[in-house]
Amino acid sequence: MTTARTLVASDLDRTLIYSTAALSLSMPDERAPRLLCVETYEQRPLSYMTETAAALLGELARTVTFVPTTTRTREQYERIHLPGPAPEFAICANGGELLVRGEPDPGWRAQVHRTLAAECATLEEVHERLLRTADPAWLLKARTAADLFAYLVVDRDLLPAEWVKELAVWAGDRGWTVSLQGRKVYAVPRPLTKSAAVAEVARRTGAPRVLAAGDSLLDADLLLAADRAWRPGHGELADAGWTAPHVTALAVRGVAAGEEIVRAFSEG
Repeated sequence: MTTARTLVASDLDRTLIYSTAALSLSMPDERAPRLLCVETYEQRPLSYMTETAAALLGELARTVTFVPTTTRTREQYERIHLPGPAPEFAICANGGELLVRGEPDPGWRAQVHRTLAAECATLEEVHERLLRTADPAWLLKARTAADLFAYLVVDRDLLPAEWVKELAVWAGDRGWTVSLQGRKVYAVPRPLTKSAAVAEVARRTGAPRVLAAGDSLLDADLLLAADRAWRPGHGELADAGWTAPHVTALAVRGVAAGEEIVRAFSEG
């Protein structure tokens, strides 16, 4: 059972919250779940949970240390309004930013920068490689996030698989990883992980037990480090058939998977 000393660390996008394109409402319209909007962007609704998932999460967040754990920047994360009390801790930028009661922890950020400087090529070098080798025919946007990692928004139908593979090899030799998630190609320093930031929160809170969930390759370290974990039936991890002995691979996809994950957290 989940207890007050349990730490629940969950990815957000396509794990707990879903854009319209990611909802996967495959059931007949009359059986579709009621949805709650939890994020707006430029005055438009953007991300949703089922109302049931929202109610369960609101209850859960009052009984455990719930830690939203996302690759989003702080600014992108702050657009989301999850049910329940405001989390004391939140992890952004794939572990590069630790928010404590909504404010960045400068000590954690300094520690992250020291580690990256010692073990990885610079963001500038990696970003320059992305821009130089990307084809304007399929490149839609190029961004850096929180001065920590880079990503491209691409046309998936035109993106050559070989380009991604070659980039992954090049980046791997320089201490970086490459991940393709939906329309985004991420280049992230290898030591920049969600699991490291979650371990820091567990140390500060004294939590003896960690539950986790995520859908992408960038979540694999988080799931492996948890005592119990879940992944939905969609996403990079599902596509790769990835699992581990303590990781439950759900069959359900889309926003319904988010509901199943919150229910699993509640049952522990």
